[in-house]
Amino acid sequence: MLHRILVIFENRKVHRPAVVYARELALRMDAEVTFLMIAEMAFAGTSLLGSNRHRIRRIEEEMGAVLGAFAADFLKDGISAGVALRVGDAAQELLKFLAERPPFQTVLWGSSAALPESGPGRRAHWIIRVAGNLECPLMAVAGRSASAQPAGKTETT
Repeated sequence: MLHRILVIFENRKVHRPAVVYARELALRMDAEVTFLMIAEMAFAGTSLLGSNRHRIRRIEEEMGAVLGAFAADFLKDGISAGVALRVGDAAQELLKFLAERPPFQTVLWGSSAALPESGPGRRAHWIIRVAGNLECPLMAVAGRSASAQPAGKTETT
């Protein structure tokens, strides 16, 4: 069975230890890695469509270069890697992305050392709201020397 790892980044924020951990995990599991950048953007109508197109193009250029470099480094190590960019409502875009692909065995949060703080109901960060619907664990990577922390667990030092 082919193992698949998804690394999710939000709004151009990249936590490098998550990328390092994804590489190490992929080598241990003989897995392929997909990097997904989700840029949250509201589409409130056609009046701002031109400026949104410009912003989307700029995000595609910037993040395409960053994620492409990650994928190229992984390919040098013999790890199959892919990249994707989604723009819109973050929770909806992630669920649509997951629905279009075979399941992942691990999902890594790649934008910070810890999962975003959770709050009640709709006030919770979108990744926390979506985590309960995932078929696999959602993990955050605390740092270079630390292992990944599953969602809901607290780091002890």
